[in-house]
Amino acid sequence: MPFDDVPDAIKVSEEVRTALGEGRPIVALESTIISHGLPRPRNLRVAAELEQLVRTRGAVPATVAVLDGRPLVGLDKGQLERVANEEVRKLGHRDLPMAVATGASGATTVSGTAFLAERAGLRVFATGGLGGVHRQWCETQDESADLRLLARTPIAVVCAGVKSILDVPATLQRLETLGIGVLGYGTEHFPGFYLSSSGQPVDWTVRTPKEAADVLRAHRSLALKSALIVANPVPEGEQLDPRLHDEVLAAALAACRSAGITGQAVTPFLLRYLVEHTDGASLEANVAAVRANVRLAADIAAAL
Repeated sequence: MPFDDVPDAIKVSEEVRTALGEGRPIVALESTIISHGLPRPRNLRVAAELEQLVRTRGAVPATVAVLDGRPLVGLDKGQLERVANEEVRKLGHRDLPMAVATGASGATTVSGTAFLAERAGLRVFATGGLGGVHRQWCETQDESADLRLLARTPIAVVCAGVKSILDVPATLQRLETLGIGVLGYGTEHFPGFYLSSSGQPVDWTVRTPKEAADVLRAHRSLALKSALIVANPVPEGEQLDPRLHDEVLAAALAACRSAGITGQAVTPFLLRYLVEHTDGASLEANVAAVRANVRLAADIAAAL
């Protein structure tokens, strides 16, 4: 979308606005990892670190959030501190009209961030892991809003696959059905979020930021309306131990069923369980994955 067509409701920071005007590389960053994904005060330190990682690669960071009913693409220091320290809502794209109308503040999920970033003219977005199809979908019909939003939002999303608590094969099938392209970055297997590999193959692999940028250019030249997923594995040396992951996840799923937890409460329950029962190792793998994705996203944006 041309920058001149950005909806009036969205406020783009002066730094991001200038970078758009000059054609400089920009990376969109989600804010739920700050508000809901990490404990205080580490969340603010990681948020600042991720923005600095983007800058060291020659790109401009654009963290996305909603404050006092105003969608923001690019946060200043004070705004970043508010997201980190205040009790804010978690906002998917469907929640944005209500947040705007009521003056609410919230951190944006993958769907909320991708929507606002693309509307502001950004082309590359870095996150940890996507939402997807939940286990026992036939019973619950539970599927992340990320998928349908990405099916109609032309932006490159650099991620470490989908959260391993989900049904990964079903999610990959759903991505295919929705026409969302998937690239493995330096791998023939779809990443497993906490793990370098989910064991599921990918159809296409790129090995350099330039190759990924070339695919993104071709994607846009064809006027495709869907997102392009760049699936970047967490470095093997920083992944969660696979045996520990499988053991704790099995126990977490059993505990979730036993407690009768359903719907939107399932994901936060499982993620908390993993953090608690891996002594924080799952959290460290999550942060390592986000760092790697941010670096790669900045390199792809620069290659564009």
